[in-house]
Formats: sequence, structure tokens, C-alpha cells
Amino acid sequence: MKKRIRIKDVAERAGVSPGTVDRVIHKRGRVAPDVKKRVLAVMKELGYQRNLIASALAKNESYRVAVLLPDYNEDPYWVQPFTGVEKARKQVQHYGIIVEYHFFELLNPAHFFEQATKVLESAPAGVLFPPLFLKEGEWLLKECEKREIPCVSINTNISGAKNLSYIGQDSYQSGVLAARLMNFGITPNGTAIIMDFSKGAPNAKHLVEKKEGFNDYFKANPENKIQILTIVMEDFNDKKKLKTFMNDLILKYPNLAGIFFTNSRAYKAIECMDDEISQKVKIIGFDLIKRNRAYLAEDKINFLINQNPIEQGYLGLQSLYKHLVLKEEIAPIQFLPLDIVVKENVQYYHK
Repeated sequence: MKKRIRIKDVAERAGVSPGTVDRVIHKRGRVAPDVKKRVLAVMKELGYQRNLIASALAKNESYRVAVLLPDYNEDPYWVQPFTGVEKARKQVQHYGIIVEYHFFELLNPAHFFEQATKVLESAPAGVLFPPLFLKEGEWLLKECEKREIPCVSINTNISGAKNLSYIGQDSYQSGVLAARLMNFGITPNGTAIIMDFSKGAPNAKHLVEKKEGFNDYFKANPENKIQILTIVMEDFNDKKKLKTFMNDLILKYPNLAGIFFTNSRAYKAIECMDDEISQKVKIIGFDLIKRNRAYLAEDKINFLINQNPIEQGYLGLQSLYKHLVLKEEIAPIQFLPLDIVVKENVQYYHK
């Protein structure tokens, strides 16, 4: 059995006191540069590994992390990141991580700003949130930077932001992937629609990037001569208006070959479409919420792109734990796989 290397062993080999080694390990107090260099060299030579968890428990410190999420009662998608955070919380709560939840109205940037202000006033040790609204998200990231609060963003990546890490999909590439899927077997000279069921879509960076990726793919692959249209529907929660909207869409574009829904709300459109139309038009959407999975099984949705939202929440809190407690370096970008889910493999994603 390999002998565990102790601080005492490092001190003896380096010719210093255990206290000096302790100061080097914990980066506190003054240590002469040449002594520090010698101690670090001996630690590497002997293979010394600090027991970070034991150190954290010994300090008996706590770190309050603010998690700012959309109200998941408004949209079933947001149950999944919340579930991921909860899974991580149960694993790290014994090491001093305390999670404080704040919820904002999904389609209300003003309410996001209000809740974000409360988060900052509480002076947390770390923040986890999705910057769904570009302007307000950038503001919160900058405020966290000013206050030296480590911040992890999920779902939407704001380029140039000085946050601790972004965890989620590459939104541009998810748009490219959707276009590639749409291109399989699409009717030449047909029409493909990028459908935004959202409010304030221009302020939602992840939706903008998805559309850019989708359009760029067809620009680079013009052989099928597909007409690409972008349509925004803000009254998607009004079923009567949505039904009229979808019927008018079919009449207006008789060559409609496919619809790409940029978020998890494809099921809302399916509920308002005749079966004949939903079987005829290729439908591509995002996320494995219950109703999307059901329509995928019925062949009314052709492809779903899974953005791993549970993993986003889980890794988001785990990253803050590793940074705050274990003092580990965190990768600034953590892209998650984009899974292509079809009728034949959806059963393996139910858990």
C-alpha cells in the first residue's frame, strides 16, 4: 500500500518547518520566493496531494450561493435546470454550500432585473443564472465582476463576459445542427420557417445565435433552393390565437416543408395543427419535456435536440463548489453535447 505523503514529510525534505509548508499550500502569510519554489518542487517530487475536502470541513466555513432561475411553473423546461441544481446541492451541502433560490417571471426582463438586484444586495459568495435577456444579463455579469462575486451562467453564453464559467449548448452550432437535420429529405424549392415562440426575441442572445446558425447552414448549402423565413409569435400562450396563426401560416405558405422551433415550445404548435399537416411538415424542436416527447413518439415531431438542461444546473453548482471550497481552476467554457433524439431512442432519455 502506497504511503500517504504528509506535510511533515514535505517539510523534512525541503528543510523547512511544517508551518512554512502550510503557508505555501494555503497561499497565506509571507514565504521567501526561493523557499516557496523549493517547497513546491518537493511537493511535486513526493506526489503530495492536499486533502481539499478535509481542509474545507476543518475550516467549517459556509458559502451562500444565489441561484436565479425562471419560475418553472410558467414553463416545464425550467424544471430541469432546477432539478440539476437540487441534485448538486444535496451532494455539496455538507461542505458548506448553502443554496438560496430566487425566481423571476420568464418573459419579464424588468422582473429579472428586480430579482437580480435583490441577489446583489444579499452579497452572495457566488451566483448561478441564465442570462436570457441580453441587456439585463450583461448588467448582472458586470455587477458581479465589480463585486468580485464568481458567477456561472447557463443556457445562454454572453461572449466577452468575465464570469467564472459558461455551461450549456453552443447556440450557434445547435442552429447549424437543426438546419442539417432539416435538410435531410426536405422538398426542393420548399419553405422552411424558423419559429420563435417568445417575447423580446431580439434581446435573447441564444435565440439569435440559433437563427444565425440555421441560416448560415443553408447559405453554405444552397442546392435545394430552400426559402428560409423567420417568424415571431408572441401570443403563443393564447391557444385560440395560436390555432388561427398556424392555420393562416399553412395557407400562406403552401410549399411549407419544415418548421424549426428555437426553444422547447414545439408542442404548443402541434396542439394547434391538424394531424395531416403535422405529418406532412418536418418539425424540429428542442428539449425533452413531457409533451415534446409524446409528440416525438407519435411522429408529429421529427427531431428533438437535447441541450442537457439538468446537467447545466448540476455542473453549474458543482463548478461554484469546486471554485469556492476546493479552490480548483474552472474551465471558462463548458459546452455540453447536443443530442439528437428521435422516436427510436427517446425512451433512453426518460430518466
